[in-house]
Amino acid sequence: MSLTKAQRYRWDDMPKERLNDKLTRRIVTGDRMMIAQIFLDKGCVVPKHSHENEQLAYILSGSLRFWIGENLEETVDVRAGEVLVIPSNVPHQAEALEDCIDVDIFCPPRADWLAKTDNYLRQK
Repeated sequence: MSLTKAQRYRWDDMPKERLNDKLTRRIVTGDRMMIAQIFLDKGCVVPKHSHENEQLAYILSGSLRFWIGENLEETVDVRAGEVLVIPSNVPHQAEALEDCIDVDIFCPPRADWLAKTDNYLRQK
């Protein structure tokens, strides 16, 4: 996608993509960054993974527990109104401690999400 003018999106008009029984998302992407509105039901686990993309995880409601590092040695609970910055290529895993709405921003955009090859999220 190559943007030549400003574009406006309304979250409520964007389709929700169901990835598994506890995880749905909406995505808006530009040339060099992506924003995603992610809905996680309590108990939803995002398995350990890493990616080249720098990530900002902004929790709008609920809370997520993150495990960070090669051996998932650091634990961070991120609650509504808080942001977690995850640098490029840092392994991490997350679990929704309660129903949660998370807004993630990625730079560059997640090619695996756009191509729907993000199989680690599509498992039950």
